[in-house]
Amino acid sequence: MSFVARDLVLLWAMFLLLLCIQCSGSSMKTEAKIKSAVFLSPKFELGPGSVVNGYYYDIGFPRGHVALKSFNAEVVDESGNPVPLHETYLHHWLVVRYHQSKHATQNSDNVLIRNSGICQGNTLGQYFGLGSETRGTATDIPDPFGIEIGNPEEIPEGFHEKWLLNVHAIDTRGTKDKLGCTECKCELYNVTVDEYGRSIRPDYKGGLLCCYDSKQCKLKEGFEGPKRSLYLRYTVKWVDWDDFIVPVKIYILDVTDTLKLSDNSKGMNSDHDCKNEYQVESCSTDHKEGNSCVHEKRTSLPFQTGGYMIYGAAHQHSGGIGSTLYGQDGRVICSSIPSYGNGSEAGNEAGYIVGMSTCYPKSGSVKIIDGETLTLESNYNSTKEHTGVMGLFYLLVAEQLPYQHFRHSTRSSFFMDINNILLDN
Repeated sequence: MSFVARDLVLLWAMFLLLLCIQCSGSSMKTEAKIKSAVFLSPKFELGPGSVVNGYYYDIGFPRGHVALKSFNAEVVDESGNPVPLHETYLHHWLVVRYHQSKHATQNSDNVLIRNSGICQGNTLGQYFGLGSETRGTATDIPDPFGIEIGNPEEIPEGFHEKWLLNVHAIDTRGTKDKLGCTECKCELYNVTVDEYGRSIRPDYKGGLLCCYDSKQCKLKEGFEGPKRSLYLRYTVKWVDWDDFIVPVKIYILDVTDTLKLSDNSKGMNSDHDCKNEYQVESCSTDHKEGNSCVHEKRTSLPFQTGGYMIYGAAHQHSGGIGSTLYGQDGRVICSSIPSYGNGSEAGNEAGYIVGMSTCYPKSGSVKIIDGETLTLESNYNSTKEHTGVMGLFYLLVAEQLPYQHFRHSTRSSFFMDINNILLDN
């Protein structure tokens, strides 16, 4: 071996050592750079039994090329006090990314940027979103991973990157049936048509079609109460983007997803029809020996592009008892269980789901292979009927592990140059 080659090998080894030191220290480096900001949504007003399902464009949000690290939210009053779920039920909130032309004159000019999830159409395209469990569900993304946004190379010329917030909240003060109002039972809202004036089918007992914006749930006779001005207060954490951050993709799976095959000139396509919600019949009509009044719903979902799971959590409504995602071989990828409150204060409301357990597997320990068929299972207690329930599952997936990411980053050109010199010598 020539002196040049030997020196280059030594240099290579030193670079690898430096890279390893940088990799191992990247968590501390990222943690030290974490930024945080608290934002308020536009004000929304609710009186007893009323509903808001508002869409707010161009909300306050971190700008620039950054990596999102967490997003937490809660409903507060004008004084900033947290509002308990038994007064204002947070059905859900969603945060959606979009591009807007710099010359846009109306919201119809917006181009929504969906997550990587397999549902299609206008459903479940959000980057973040939870419901009553918001206060007690972890959303932190471990280092060195992050959700990349604001990459100027991905924003079309002449466009801005912006964010949309949807808040669906139901005021249950003085209502005749609090749980029924939160489950959007049509009879309590005296609704026979949806928000677009279309007739609701007779067998639809409750759900999103019946508790849309400005509707009113039935109150106890003679009850009166004041309107309140409320806000969604949300906290976002992020870091500036750099080569040490490993990007993750967001997947939202839906247990109501029914896979449909469609023909086209290039072969068969798979269309995912996600309905968002479903109904749980009471075990008096659904009971089978041995199921102990548990309503189980399952669906199989082919995962086209796999990777390593970094985070997982389910979203369920009252009555939910847990959701599990299984691999093709039957292994548990992630199981997420709800916790119920037992008090009256915000964050511990009795009878409400106040948190969902989350999965943070050791890096590289849970891998979903390309094309693997996953099975999603959502379980509800069916002692009582439940309408408009959901069985969603949020996943963050990294296509590469940190050492793979660094190896394929711009630094890889350094190794290629050394390789070429060594071959020449």
